[in-house]
Amino acid sequence: MSDVARTAVITLARGRHEHLARQQESLRQPGPAPLRVLVSLGDPDVGCDHDNLAGDAADAVVRLDVGPHDALPLAAGRNAGAARALELGATGLVFLDVDCLVGPRTVAAYAAALAQEPGTVWSGPVTYLRAEDRPYRLVDLERLDHPHPARPAPATGERLVQDAWELFWSLSFAVSAPAWAAAGGFDEAYDGYGGEDTDFGQRARVAGLHLGWLGDARAYHQHHPTQNPPVQHLHDVLRNARTFRARWGWWPMTGWLEAFADQGLVHRDEARDDWRLA
Repeated sequence: MSDVARTAVITLARGRHEHLARQQESLRQPGPAPLRVLVSLGDPDVGCDHDNLAGDAADAVVRLDVGPHDALPLAAGRNAGAARALELGATGLVFLDVDCLVGPRTVAAYAAALAQEPGTVWSGPVTYLRAEDRPYRLVDLERLDHPHPARPAPATGERLVQDAWELFWSLSFAVSAPAWAAAGGFDEAYDGYGGEDTDFGQRARVAGLHLGWLGDARAYHQHHPTQNPPVQHLHDVLRNARTFRARWGWWPMTGWLEAFADQGLVHRDEARDDWRLA
C-alpha cells in the first residue's frame, strides 16, 4: 500500500457546501487516493450523497452534536476526525480547512515527508484566492499561487524545518500517527474559534517534535466574506486567549486583541495582565 493510501485527509465542515465540494474534487487526483474523513459540526448535510455536496462519498463521516448557536468545537472535531482516521488504518493525518483546495502534489508531498521524517509536523504554503478569480478551476491554481507572506513559503521541491511554533496554523498541516499521539491531539478545553491551534503547536514543541514547511504541499484558500478582526468570534477569542495564557504564560492572538481594543470592544488590564470586555 502506498504512503498516500495510508494517509487520511480530515476536514471539519459546517455549511460552506460548495467550498467542500470543490475541495473534495481537488483531492481526486490521478494515482493512489487518500482516505477522506469529514467531520460534521452539527450540519446534517455534510457528507450526504443525495445532495452530492462532496462528490463521491467520503470514506467516513463523523457527526458531532452541535447546536446552531453553539461555539464550534474545533479542537474536539479534529480529535474526533483523527480518531476515526486511525481506526481506518491511517498512519498519516492531513488536516485541511474546509475552504482549502489542494495542489496536484500536496497530499503526496505530505505523505512522503511524514514517512521520511515522522517526528516533524509539516505545513504547506497557503494562497488566499481573490474573489475576482472565481470560479476557481483546478487547472488555474498554480497560476494563482501567491502564498500568504506571514508564513514560510519554500519553493516547489524544497523543505524547510524551523521550530518557530508561533507560526503554526491549522489551515493545512500533516502529522504522523506517532507524532499525533506524542502531542496528545488538540486540547478540548478550547471551545470555539481561536487559540486551539497555537496551543497544539506548544504541545508539539514540548513533545520534542519539529515544525517543517513543504514547498510541494501547496493549498489554496477559497474566498469568503469575513471580518478582520473576527468580531463575530470576540467572546471565543477572549475566552480561549485566557485559557492559553494560563497554560503557557503568554498571550496569543495579540493582533486581534489589540484590534478589538482599537474598536473599543476590549481593554487591557495592565495591573492584572488581562484583557477584559469593555
